[in-house]
Amino acid sequence: MNQSKLAPIAILVIILLVVVVALSNSLFVTIDAGHRGVLFKRFGGGLDMEGVPYTQGFHMIAPWNKLFVYDVRVNQAEQKMQVLSKNGLNINIDVSYRYQPNASELAYLHNEVGSEYNRNIIIPDLKAATREIIGKYLPEELYSSKREVIQTEIFERTRDAISGKHITLDAVLIKDIGLPETVKSAIEEKLEAEQTALKFEYILDQERKEAERKVIEAQAKSDANLLLNRSLTENILRDKGIEATLELAKSENSKVILIGGGEDGMPLILGN
Repeated sequence: MNQSKLAPIAILVIILLVVVVALSNSLFVTIDAGHRGVLFKRFGGGLDMEGVPYTQGFHMIAPWNKLFVYDVRVNQAEQKMQVLSKNGLNINIDVSYRYQPNASELAYLHNEVGSEYNRNIIIPDLKAATREIIGKYLPEELYSSKREVIQTEIFERTRDAISGKHITLDAVLIKDIGLPETVKSAIEEKLEAEQTALKFEYILDQERKEAERKVIEAQAKSDANLLLNRSLTENILRDKGIEATLELAKSENSKVILIGGGEDGMPLILGN
C-alpha cells in the first residue's frame, strides 16, 4: 500500500526533475565578467526599462522571461573602405575604432537599436563621416601633415552622429591610407623638393643676416672712428705724447735722450 502511494510521487518528482533540466538554460543564467543583462518579461510589460541591468554572476529567472546579455567592455574593430579625395582620386583607407555600449542604458539600446548596434549604427555613420572628411582634402594632405587633423575630424563627426544612441565612441584611428604608387611617388618627390627649397631658403636667410651684421659692424667702426677723430685735438695729442715719453723714460732697459725741439715742440727720443 505504501509502495503504491510512493510510486506516483516518485513519478512526479522525476517529471519535475526532467522539466527543471529541460528548462535549466532558461531558469539559470550566468553572466560573464564585463557583461550586463537586460530582462524581457513576457507577461510583465516587456523590457524592464527602469530596472538596473543584471550584473555579472549567477542569476535565476522565470522560464517565461528572457535575459539579453551585452558585452559592455571597450571593443575594437576595423573598417576598410574606398573613398574619394578632393580631386576625385580613389583612396583606400583602413580605420580602427573603439566603442562600447552605455551600461546604464542597455534597456534603451536593446529597445531602440538592438544587439547589432555596431553594424546598424556605428559602421554606417563612420563610413559617412570618413567619406565626408576625406572629400575635403587633397592626396598630399592625407599623406603628410593633415593626417592627425583628419583623424580627429572623423572621430568628432562620427561621435556626434551616434550621440543619443546609447553608445560611446572612444577613439577613431587611421591605420593606413593607400594611394596609387605613381601618386605616392609624386607626393614624395614634391615633399623632398619642398624640404630642399626650405633648406636653401634657410641658408640664404643666414647669409643675408651675416651680411647685415657685417654692414652694421662696419658702420659702427666708422662712427667710432669719426667720433674719435672729432675728439682728438692738437693739445690732446701732445699730452698723450708726453705721457708715452715719460713711460719710456722709466724703463730700466732703455737709455733715453730727450732733445727738445720740432715744429710741435715735442721732444725727440733716442735710445739703444
